[in-house]
Amino acid sequence: MSAAGLDPSLVHRLIAGQFPRWAGLPVTEVHSTGTDNAIFRLGDDLAVRLPRSRPAAAALDREYRWLPLLAPRLPLAVPVPLGLGAPADGFAYRWAVYRWIEGESLLDSPGADRDEVAVRLGRFVAALQRIDLTGGPSSFRGGPIGALDARVRVEIRELGSDGTVDADQASVVWESALAAPAWDRPPVWVHADLFPGNLLVRDGRLSAVIDFGGLGVGDPACDLLPAWALLTGRSRDLFRVEVGVDHETWVRGRGWGLALGLGAASFFRDTDPALAAAGRHAVAEAIAGHERGS
Repeated sequence: MSAAGLDPSLVHRLIAGQFPRWAGLPVTEVHSTGTDNAIFRLGDDLAVRLPRSRPAAAALDREYRWLPLLAPRLPLAVPVPLGLGAPADGFAYRWAVYRWIEGESLLDSPGADRDEVAVRLGRFVAALQRIDLTGGPSSFRGGPIGALDARVRVEIRELGSDGTVDADQASVVWESALAAPAWDRPPVWVHADLFPGNLLVRDGRLSAVIDFGGLGVGDPACDLLPAWALLTGRSRDLFRVEVGVDHETWVRGRGWGLALGLGAASFFRDTDPALAAAGRHAVAEAIAGHERGS
């Protein structure tokens, strides 16, 4: 089914056929910066997510399996799946019903207190890393950062050629990340996509983390992304203290900030100005952080 077919009428049919107790609730489409799922609000308290691709459907399966176990151990709200739907009515993938989480994206909340966000988010990342649940799947971003080398070099060259980034400075940051010792301890739980669009605030305070499509275990460095994609100076230092990672992991994390920032700046430059801007911010702050040793 095409993206155009992912509409409230489809959600009504899916709900009526598989979760009749919710069949009478109104359905409203939710506009989101996410690209993997179509989101609909179901009544006041529920949300429906329809994956747009097979990989997104596989990620939804991971959330349904693991988030109910992780949620009670985390200091911020996360999406709690309540029901897993089967393919039907021309929709080809599994889909899910979640509890609705109130809040607005940090992309839409420029006035949120970044120091407060840094502390609460740092505590969230640290808590996630401490959870001991055996059998967790590997995160697609939990492996060695060197796996990104070819892509990163191409993006540095392309974005450098039009002046979007300073190619020489970005290359220095990237080389330092590649030279840092690899993670040699047991893998830890990571969210793997802590861009501002996946962080929700209420009343100016960080309240929830959403979109766990990359959930799994691996090198904790990838979850240091918000240090550069979101924070600066003092707030970055506060985040670093709360997360409590070693120097080598911090350097790899700066490389992840650069790499994911380059990816966002390149991929979303013509389609999503907010995400592209977050990517450019991450690149600029990774360079500035490297120069300051932070």
